[in-house]
Amino acid sequence: QVQLVESGGGLVQPGGSLRLSCAASGSIFSISAMGWYRQAPGKQRDLVATITSGGTTNYADSVKGRFTISRDNAKNTVYLQMNSLKPDDTAVYYCYARARASVSYSNDDYWGQGTQVTVSS
Repeated sequence: QVQLVESGGGLVQPGGSLRLSCAASGSIFSISAMGWYRQAPGKQRDLVATITSGGTTNYADSVKGRFTISRDNAKNTVYLQMNSLKPDDTAVYYCYARARASVSYSNDDYWGQGTQVTVSS
C-alpha cells in the first residue's frame, strides 16, 4: 500500500555531516506525519525527529541543534540533515510515515527498511 525507501546512510567521521532521504510511494491518499527513528545495537528504537504535513517539527533532545528535518509534500519525501555527527549517533535509521492508503479508511504506521549510519574515525 505505502512503501518507504531510504537513502543516504554511510560512514562518516566525527564532526561530519550526512543527509538522509526517504521517499514514500504506492497508493497514497494522504500522509500526515513523517519522520526518523534510530536503533543502535542492543537498544530500543528511539525517535530522532518528526514533521507534520503543516511543517511542525519535533526533535529528540540529543539531536537538537545538530539535525534538521524537512519535507517535500509534493514529492512525499522527508529529509534529515545531520551535522556535527558523534559516534553516539551510530545506528540504523528508519523512516516513518503516518499515512492513509487509497484503499484504507484509516491512518496506519509505515516503516522503511532502514539505513546504516556509522560515525567513526
